[in-house]
Amino acid sequence: MFDRIMSQIKEKIRSRQYIMTLHAEEEMADDNLSIFDIESAILTGQIFERQKDSISAEWKYIVKGCGFTDNSMAIAVKLSITGKLVIITVYRD
Repeated sequence: MFDRIMSQIKEKIRSRQYIMTLHAEEEMADDNLSIFDIESAILTGQIFERQKDSISAEWKYIVKGCGFTDNSMAIAVKLSITGKLVIITVYRD
């Protein structure tokens, strides 16, 4: 259903055209995850859910996949107007 968007998200990871919010970095540290886990989960994952922000009306996507160390996780991402992928938050699933 979201194949085109998922392809764009994966390409942003492969080309390192992404940024992480401070919140995502804090959650990553709290869950003992590395950036390799996040990249792996996105590259092996699929969009599980699409949500619309009530304030900005932007779409964000919940991607579920497996991290580098086989951790099942979910990552909330959005495509920014600058063309970069924004990793909003991460958590173990």
